[in-house]
Amino acid sequence: MASSADQIASNLNFGAFAKAKELKKRLWFTLGALIVYRLGTYIPIPGIDPVIIDDIFSQQSGGILGVFDAFAGGALSRMSIFALNVIPYISAAIIMQLMTAISPSMEQLKKEGESGRKKINQYTRYLTVFLAVIQAYGLSAGLEGISTSQGPAVADPGLFFRASTVITIVGGTMFLMWLGEQITARGVGNGISLIIFAGIVANLPTAFASTLELGRTGALSALFIIGFLVFAVAVIMFIVFFERAQRRIIVQYPKRQVGNRMFGGESSHIPLKLNTSGVIPIIFATSILLTPVSIAGFSGGGGDGTLGLITSLIGRGQPLFFLLFAALIIFFSFFYTAIVFNPQETADNLKKNGGFVPGIRPGKNTAQFFDYVLTRLTVVGTAYLVVVALLPEVLITRFSVPFFFGGTSLLIVVVVSLDTVAQIQSHLLAHQYEGLIRKAKLKGRRG
Repeated sequence: MASSADQIASNLNFGAFAKAKELKKRLWFTLGALIVYRLGTYIPIPGIDPVIIDDIFSQQSGGILGVFDAFAGGALSRMSIFALNVIPYISAAIIMQLMTAISPSMEQLKKEGESGRKKINQYTRYLTVFLAVIQAYGLSAGLEGISTSQGPAVADPGLFFRASTVITIVGGTMFLMWLGEQITARGVGNGISLIIFAGIVANLPTAFASTLELGRTGALSALFIIGFLVFAVAVIMFIVFFERAQRRIIVQYPKRQVGNRMFGGESSHIPLKLNTSGVIPIIFATSILLTPVSIAGFSGGGGDGTLGLITSLIGRGQPLFFLLFAALIIFFSFFYTAIVFNPQETADNLKKNGGFVPGIRPGKNTAQFFDYVLTRLTVVGTAYLVVVALLPEVLITRFSVPFFFGGTSLLIVVVVSLDTVAQIQSHLLAHQYEGLIRKAKLKGRRG
């Protein structure tokens, strides 16, 4: 069976793609949704001076606001209706996942299956609105306080500006959340991840051009630029290797006789990825670090006071920033892995179906074995995430290379690309099987 699937998968070609009408519809829908998102990043919030905002971001492009803007696809630097992007939704998802781990009622909801998942998703939406309102109000208040030699960023500050800004930004965030859900349901890939992916990829040409400009002006040597691009390619290969690496645990099913027929006796495997949590820990860690420092940046936190202290301590490139970034990645790697894979539940399911791991007793011992293997894999996977996230970050901070060539952005782009390609291949594979089944039925009728 496995060899048949491999043979079909190897025959996936453009001809098979051309015949898969459902897949083409999904791809066109995904592309159209991402185009709508990109167009929205160019619609500015009413009442602001885009020249002043552009001047502010040109001064802080290498800081934490530049990181936020990279995830927002340039929407923040243009102060568009999608300025917050899907960051409030990601923050809400973090909180809800924490709640499912510490709240018995939320944990019970998670165990209720599809109905429980719908309720949790609904609570996540409500929490997204709440967080978006708070962040949008802070953004509007921060905009009113921005003023340069060319004048203030807001022409007519006041209650009406704050109210209209909050409504506009919250509406933009909720639209993106809905758009992401539609991509997931009717398109290809994870919608929220693809929105972040599209924002990063859309800014890659600008980042590449600015890097070449640094070389032209002499800020960076040509040799360093070539070396950095080679390093970026090496990081991509490193990411692909670790994202595809997995430990396969052999599972054996005993033979059983039903009437005169013998069933079972075959062996299978449970694949445990080296990086079970994927890109989630880095996205979560980044979103948490962005919030306080972004508020400090918009409020002129470079001076004295609490905001100035925040900027100086956890600003980009500071030792505490690297320490907190690494600590949050480690925490969310283990936390998210624990949510995704439950060793006790997997062991119980195997026992119910008569399966067992060779050499391991079913039940508690199997659960302990899964937990032992998964912990070791997570340690290696977490170390890989920390290295990928922090090593290029050090180079960016020291040599002022654009963020888009950093480990975080490369990891998001590569992981989302791999997941999307895998979904496309699964759709093509399903289409191939449907074609084979139809042919078999036709032959059976003729016979």
